[in-house]
Amino acid sequence: MPARKSTKASTKKTAKKGSRKATRRRSRSKLDFAEISSWREFEDLIADYLREVQKEEKNIIEVRVQPTGVGSDGGRDILVTFRITDSIISFERKWVIQCKFYSAAVSKTHLSTINIPTLIHEYGADGYLLVCKNDVTSKVSEMFENLERECKLRYRYMIWRGSELKSRIQFKPSLIERYFPEHYEFLQRRAK
Repeated sequence: MPARKSTKASTKKTAKKGSRKATRRRSRSKLDFAEISSWREFEDLIADYLREVQKEEKNIIEVRVQPTGVGSDGGRDILVTFRITDSIISFERKWVIQCKFYSAAVSKTHLSTINIPTLIHEYGADGYLLVCKNDVTSKVSEMFENLERECKLRYRYMIWRGSELKSRIQFKPSLIERYFPEHYEFLQRRAK
């Protein structure tokens, strides 16, 4: 009998190892935020993405990214300023960015302590961008639509859901290599 128990235990361990390997292979074949270990790393990814944009967009001549730093951010994780040219003049566009590294959908409760229009005004920004690891509730979508529609000062209110963020960074090899090493390794092996 003891031999059977150890064989069963051995079989269970092997099955668990096999399922972990399969899970790892699945996560490597797709861009997966499970490779991001913390909210700080998620914010760094967003900041680096914004810096990368200048390399591809010919009309963006400068990007200044200012992370919040340590402590309470008051609804602002990143302040980004784009200097843009339209071949006649150059102008600036500034965004207040809030990053939410939540497993569940971001709800209005998560944003309840922030007066978003006041925050935009305080930083002299043109808009507010909410970047989520996953999704937002329908109430948050509705709130942003109402803010966008009713704003007399023409501030912009945008949401990047996790799926949209992935589609934006999937063709940025330097970001994939740095933040998604398992997926990068998968891509390198597939390219050979």
